[in-house]
Formats: sequence, C-alpha cells, structure tokens
Amino acid sequence: MKEKWKRFTDAVRQSSWRVRLSAVVMGSGQFLYKRYGKGLIYFLSEIAVIAYFIIRGGSDLAGFFTLGTVKGDAWLGTEGDNSVIMMLMGIFAWIVLAVFLLLYVSNLKDAWMSQKLDEAGREQPKFRRELAQLLDRKFYVTVLALPVLGVCIFNILPIVFMILIAFTNYGGAIVPPELVDWIGFSNFTKLVTLSQFAPTFFKILGWNLIWAAASTALNYFAGLGLALLLNKDCVKGKAIWRAFPILAYAIPGFITLVAFKFMFSYGGPINQLIVDAGGTAVGFLGLDAKWTARLIGLLVNCWISVPSIMLLATGHLSNRDMSLYEAAKIDGATPFQQFRKLTLPFMLFATTPVLLGQFIGNFNNFGIFYFLRGGLYVDGYFLASDTDLLINWLYNLSIDNNYYCIGAAISLVIFLITSMLSLIVYVKSPSYREEDTFQ
Repeated sequence: MKEKWKRFTDAVRQSSWRVRLSAVVMGSGQFLYKRYGKGLIYFLSEIAVIAYFIIRGGSDLAGFFTLGTVKGDAWLGTEGDNSVIMMLMGIFAWIVLAVFLLLYVSNLKDAWMSQKLDEAGREQPKFRRELAQLLDRKFYVTVLALPVLGVCIFNILPIVFMILIAFTNYGGAIVPPELVDWIGFSNFTKLVTLSQFAPTFFKILGWNLIWAAASTALNYFAGLGLALLLNKDCVKGKAIWRAFPILAYAIPGFITLVAFKFMFSYGGPINQLIVDAGGTAVGFLGLDAKWTARLIGLLVNCWISVPSIMLLATGHLSNRDMSLYEAAKIDGATPFQQFRKLTLPFMLFATTPVLLGQFIGNFNNFGIFYFLRGGLYVDGYFLASDTDLLINWLYNLSIDNNYYCIGAAISLVIFLITSMLSLIVYVKSPSYREEDTFQ
C-alpha cells in the first residue's frame, strides 16, 4: 500500500500541466498530445455525466437521502414523492457516479502514459490502432462490456435495493403514497427484541440450522453409501439400479413435492391403507404434526437430492487409488476402517465445495415446506408454521403480509449466516488447507 501511494504521489509531482488539465477537463491531455479520438470520448463522457446530474442525477442523489418530502394526497390532487422510486433512482445515480469515477481515473492514467511516451520521444498510439485492439488483444473488454452493464443494472441494483430496504420502515401501512424513512438497524432490533417477531425468529432460526445440517448430512451420506453399494462387484444389474434414482432426479421437484403431499394427506393412499386396516386417519402434515412433518420433509428432500450426490460420488470414487485399499486389507483394516480412513477423507477433500453448496441450498430450500405445508400458520408462531424455514417466513411476511422491511432484514441475516458458516468451514477444510494431498 505504501509503495502504491508513493507511486501516486510521484506521478502527481512529475505530471505535466497537460495531465493536470485532464483532471479538470477529461480528454484535454489526450487532445494536447494529439490523441484526438480518445480525447473526444473522454470529453463527451464527462459532458454526458455532468448533463445527467444537472438534469436528474443530482435530485436523485438528494432524494436517495431524503426518500421524499411531499406526501401524496388524492383529495387535494397532490402527486407527492414515491420513496421507492426515489431510492431506486438514487442507487442508479450512485452506480453512474461510480462508473464515472472509474472512467475519470482511466483518463488520468491514459494522460500520464501519453506524457511518458512524449518524454521518451516515442510515437503516440493511434486511435484506429486502439480500436483494433478491442477486437484483438483486448477483445475481452468488448465482449464483457454489455454483460457487465447488464449485471450492474439487473443484478447489483436490485440486490443493493433489497439490502437498503432492510434499513427503512417500508411495509405494512407505510407504502407509497406514504413516505418511507430511513430507520437504521431498527428492523434487526425488532427481530431479536420485539415480542411480535423475536420468539418466532429464534424458533425458526434454530430449526433452520438443524434442518440444513441434518438434511445435508443425510443426503450426502445416503448418496455416498448408494454409490459405494453400486460399485460393489457383487451387485448385479447396476445400470438398472442406477436408473431408478436418476428417474426420481429427472422429475421436476415441485411435482414430486405435490405428489408426496397428496400421499400423506388425509385422503391420500397412505391414510387410505391405514383406514382399510381398521385404524384412523393420521394428520401427517396437519397442525399438530410438528416432528412428523419435519421428518417427512427430511425424507422427501433426501429422495430429491440423493441421486445428484450419488452421481457425483460415483465419478469421484472411480479415481481412488485402489493400491491403498489393498495395503489396508493386508494390514488387517476392516471395511469400516477403510471407509473412515481412506474413502471419507478422499471424498470430503474432493466434494467440500459441493457440500457447502448443498448446505446453502438446504438452508434456503423454499420449496420443500412451501409445497408440503404452505399457507399453514401455527399457534406460537407469527405468520409461520413450525416447519417453516427463514426463507418461508420471509415470503410470508413480505409477499403475503407486506412486511417488506422485516423480510429484507431476514434476507440479510440469511446471507450473513450462510456466508460466514461456508467461509469458516471451507477455510478449515482439507480442500483449502491441503490442496496437494490427493494430487
């Protein structure tokens, strides 16, 4: 960092008046060094950005901080300020400003390069040659320009908008034409202190962690066990046995979930068999079916996810060094010891990133309990059931009940939990610390 700062200060001291003029009027240094094409582009870019901020951008930035000052009133014919639109346009103005700053730095670096070439008595690069490089050596810039612009507008802007909503009071009765205000960390405080949200938040968070860990472990070891079983020489018709899990994997997940919901419903085939045997129908997914419904969710998720793990494990198991197993047999190692000391470390090394992806996917698995018990609210939970995950509760709060700010706060909590756990586990895993172990 000190070296970079030193290079910067040296460049400032040694720069000519032409380069310093570029700090005021972009492209002027290029003009003075007879690089008219590039200078014109920088100059027009500065003019366009200045015009944007004069016409609209300045008011958008101001509106980003105030979120509106005039409340709409239909009776008086007052249109008022739309806080949500003002926030979106303010974010867009910040993105434009960030892009302009990058362009501004690029302008100064380019003018400094022109000065160095002039001092060395070398020819300045022709604009036509620089354009040709965009189709040759710098073709990546040409290819990535539009995708990067699209990512900024359609990905970064909505994500930033969602994050910022968590720090406002947007939702419930406070929606346009009502004015939305910044309230800081109050929504996060409500989640952990307010009696309306806190008990439900901690109950769902605890179950969410248990669900993610249990379902990930169950899916992983079930898939690995199935792959090991189908790798045995004594198993006949392996292609047929492998086809059954693949068929389950090929069927769209929501169709599978709807089918299981029907199977375990009061009028489903399982209860029909129970009634025919002289018993009474069981509410497998009813109001009181807390752990029964959770167990069904785990098994259904296992049915959907195990085939992909089995395919992954089958490919990795084919790369094992079988001489290690022969040596282990000679030393008297049991099959379980071979699995614990050889197979499991090898598989964990190869599949830890996939395992983390499975954990995050299970933590945010919206579909399982939405299709099995969607729309069911249980006593002791605020707008949720005892099988809902945080992502389901977020949906209930924001989409069905307009608690947008609380939903945004929950989404940030989900991101922090999953990212921190994933980062910690990956950094501690052999995949990161012992990269050359199995190479």
